[in-house]
Amino acid sequence: MVAEVVAAPLPRADTAVQDILARIARGELAPAEAEPLLRAERVARLEDRAALDLDRHRRGGVPEVVLAGPKTAADVARIASVLLEATGQACVSRMRAGHRTAVRRLGEQRGAELVAYGRASCRLVAPAASGNGAHAASPAGHVGLIAAGTSDLEALAEARMVCDAAGCTTAQVADVGVAGLHRLFEPLSTLLAGDVDALVVAAGMDGALPSVVAGLVHVPVIGLPTSTGYGAGGKGEAALLSMLQTCAPGLTVVNVDNGVGAGAAAVRIALQRHRSA
Repeated sequence: MVAEVVAAPLPRADTAVQDILARIARGELAPAEAEPLLRAERVARLEDRAALDLDRHRRGGVPEVVLAGPKTAADVARIASVLLEATGQACVSRMRAGHRTAVRRLGEQRGAELVAYGRASCRLVAPAASGNGAHAASPAGHVGLIAAGTSDLEALAEARMVCDAAGCTTAQVADVGVAGLHRLFEPLSTLLAGDVDALVVAAGMDGALPSVVAGLVHVPVIGLPTSTGYGAGGKGEAALLSMLQTCAPGLTVVNVDNGVGAGAAAVRIALQRHRSA
């Protein structure tokens, strides 16, 4: 049974911010002194359950992501509620059935759009009229997403969610692994013609595709090993070690099934390129 979603406003943080602004207005606090205090107050504390970093997206370019798996449905819904209210969006990964139900109910209550990424990840987006700033940023950066096989799409979906939430556009191709390498060249050429800033390449089994791609392209490549395979090494260990032992210099590798980390790395590369342009 899924617990009802409990709205979680941010009275402590809001009140503290108002106090700091009042001190500035009275001349008791200089703007330079106030800035670190305001940054510190962009934390929402939910009793002893969570401390949410509401400034992560502005500071690092990548928004907070809720790891649902080990949490209760009620905790996930409450955390997502705070993020939605404070930042205009809430990203949730590794959901089970109860989590999906709770997040869907939250979206319905708040009038938020629910964007699904595979079976286990989703993003709630507040209505533009709410004025919370989630829709203010213009898209910056373009990330290409490549799955060696259909079994790798779930991990790649996490990466896509992070890219979308950070304001990067994405393009995806699938089922172009080394078992039929001739399938890769046309879609890879299309991605490169679209001026991607980085590529995330997900592969299980022997994990060979990221090395192949990294040896062919001029853009940064992030290898995402997935827990797909048979027998020894079939939970992603073989794919991870293969990527770490790559012959293609410069391949970046994240942990097994860590689509969130792969997406975050791609976002930071893309955003840095556009800041420098």
